[in-house]
Amino acid sequence: MAKQKRIALVTGANKGIGFEVARDLARKGFHVFLGARDEKAGHAAEEKLRKEGEVTFLKIDIANRESIERAVEEFSRQADHLDTLVNNAGILLDEDKDVLTTTPEIFEKTLRTNTLGPLLVSQAFVPLLKKSSAPRIVNVSSGGGQLADGADGWAPAYCISKTALNGVTSQLAAALPKFAINSVCPGWVRTDMGGANATRSIAEGAAGIVWLAADAPQKETGKFWRDRKVIPW
Repeated sequence: MAKQKRIALVTGANKGIGFEVARDLARKGFHVFLGARDEKAGHAAEEKLRKEGEVTFLKIDIANRESIERAVEEFSRQADHLDTLVNNAGILLDEDKDVLTTTPEIFEKTLRTNTLGPLLVSQAFVPLLKKSSAPRIVNVSSGGGQLADGADGWAPAYCISKTALNGVTSQLAAALPKFAINSVCPGWVRTDMGGANATRSIAEGAAGIVWLAADAPQKETGKFWRDRKVIPW
């Protein structure tokens, strides 16, 4: 009997780290659902990755609950299970510069996308993940969210949202003990968000995410990783 093909969903996968993760998982033989809120950009990314393997665009705006529900319905029409969910989509707003002047609007918008979004997507796809023999959720976090060494004042709303995302990871891992659920810091990566001066290539940033999504031991859960090593929360 042929081995069932593994299926992954990567959010925010039309560019940057998400695109590279989708590419690498397709090369590993996954059927990758490339999640993006922009249809034109999503279909363009899907077309670019066709030569790498089986890639399907899935429209999803993780900041919108109705969009998530529609994405689950569409996914379910094309697949009967999900093995790996990579919550990669996130935002860093230009106005997010000083915790003393951060507005409620900036704070709420950032947390809705970076923290609540991954939680809602995870909740929505858990029934499909439960149909996998080795379900995984990978939350793409940031060293900026670490509490271990204190904050440096950079992008406070973004950093707080990633601290909270790490809390989501820990809670999901406790609620779903048969899953492998982890946070990962890709490092400072040369993307639209990271900027041209960042120290890591997109491929380097994606590598640790792909490892957790596809190859890390299933027993590893409820942890925060960078470069395949556990780091402090």
